[in-house]
Amino acid sequence: MISYHLSYTSPLSHYLDISITINGNSQQELNLQLPTWRPGRYELQNFAQKLRQVTASAHGASIAIEKVTKDRWVVQAYGAETVTINYSFYARQMDAGGSWLDEQMLYVNPINCLMAVEGREHEPCEVTIAIPENWQIACGLKETSKHTLLTKKYDELVDSPFIASDSLQHASYSLAGTTFHIWIQGECKTDWPKIIHDFEAFTKTQIEMFGNFPVPEYHYLNLILPYRTYHGVEHSHSTVITLGPGELLMSPALYKEFLGVSSHELFHTWNVKKIRPKEMLPYNLAQENYFKTGYVAEGITTYYGDYMLARSGVFTTQQYFDELNTTLQRYYADYSRYQMSVADSSFDLWLDGYKPGIPDRKVSIYIKGALSALLLDLELRKATNNQATSDTVIRELWQRFGKQTIGYTEQDYAALVDEIAGHSFKSYFDNYINGTTPIEHALNEALHYVGCTLKRHENTLLYESRFGFKMSQEQTIKVTAIAPESPAFDVLSVDDELVALNGRKLEQNLQHLLQLLSPSETITLTLFREKQLRQVILTPTAHAYYPKYTIEKRPDATNAEKENFKHWLNQDFEA
Repeated sequence: MISYHLSYTSPLSHYLDISITINGNSQQELNLQLPTWRPGRYELQNFAQKLRQVTASAHGASIAIEKVTKDRWVVQAYGAETVTINYSFYARQMDAGGSWLDEQMLYVNPINCLMAVEGREHEPCEVTIAIPENWQIACGLKETSKHTLLTKKYDELVDSPFIASDSLQHASYSLAGTTFHIWIQGECKTDWPKIIHDFEAFTKTQIEMFGNFPVPEYHYLNLILPYRTYHGVEHSHSTVITLGPGELLMSPALYKEFLGVSSHELFHTWNVKKIRPKEMLPYNLAQENYFKTGYVAEGITTYYGDYMLARSGVFTTQQYFDELNTTLQRYYADYSRYQMSVADSSFDLWLDGYKPGIPDRKVSIYIKGALSALLLDLELRKATNNQATSDTVIRELWQRFGKQTIGYTEQDYAALVDEIAGHSFKSYFDNYINGTTPIEHALNEALHYVGCTLKRHENTLLYESRFGFKMSQEQTIKVTAIAPESPAFDVLSVDDELVALNGRKLEQNLQHLLQLLSPSETITLTLFREKQLRQVILTPTAHAYYPKYTIEKRPDATNAEKENFKHWLNQDFEA
């Protein structure tokens, strides 16, 4: 057994002291590896940069330990039966994938800070946590004794985050033999009856779709913070969610996000924690795990997160359409959709998947993945007269791959879609998964099957629609994005600081001043570029840029289409 002991002396220093005791050793050298990334965020995060003073000892004396890569160490153990490793970890990253220590709580994602002993990853691991006696621990692992956790192996250890404090709120519900725990850390007003009702509803709908739940207990670990934030990370027995501001938790806007992220992360318990790309079975936590199926792992999950809220009746049709329309606006907010496929964007997650990156280079596997998942669901319904849907595909992935602990490939997924559809979906994959064909025409046609339409609207922000540039208005007015081949494309640059329109000083009044002009009128912008004063001329064209799209019900929908709608959303078309 490998034993980990966590303690601290000064919580406001944010340093967590970690001691690893390696018993039963017979090796001359021990190799220790700290993960360099975490599942759920497919980029190198180099957690080792937060470690301080890594030392080793045996028989009460120091022994040699050498760092051989950025996150790997070699210990000269010389066969000592018991070896101890000590170091400190800086726990001050408050998001769903980080760790945090202060005087009020200890929140740890073990993958950030606990090293693996190479060759012994399949042994049980014990974690003892030195915290005040009255503190409680919220975790997907059970306590074997007060403040002591036991895991079967290292992978389970680093997939089991926990929150410890004396102020945790807790409620639970049970469905299909599984107990679901909702933990809340942070100041907020909670309407527990409403929360339990809604969580039960979407959980029941998800379980009914798959047939069973993968684990006997599941924990929602919620860090409700006093400022605006939104983040969630999936784990096999739990999820961590950071959300705020806490005083608005039950307000319609924030509560909608609370439900959305919770449903999304619960769906991940099947899709990606169990139904896993072949490239990540098992995870290699020491290096990149390149894969092209992010549109399955994250895109389908993003689609189903909100979709399940509609199907379970937690969201009205309009609330669900509002979420779809937000996804559409994010998709059309830049022109990367013409440059890189969602499959290639998945591969490139490891390069710049979670940063804005250079303009118009890559699409989001979450956004484009969700829209392509919606398209697949509707096209399968249409092709099979509602006999098969994307539910069928996901259930088969669960039965053939997830339950069997077999990783799927992109070829496996495409072949499964063809099998379920009863004919080839090659054009779908060529155009919308592995290609950059515009999705709007196909999506509009598919929506007609359920009595809806994809409606294009001109962007009401005239500097975006007429001239093709976006801007931020904080202390200064800065250009943030430019549409290719727009009037702004050859004369403006990202980070240009706009100061005047046609000689009139700009003071958050650009939209108003443009409304006073005719649609074809040329404008002169005065700006600072690299601290140099410039003037540029923009001439409108016949094209409009940064369009808006919404999904709406069609007034002329037939009775058959209304029935298809009911089959899709489990809600009446007229509601």
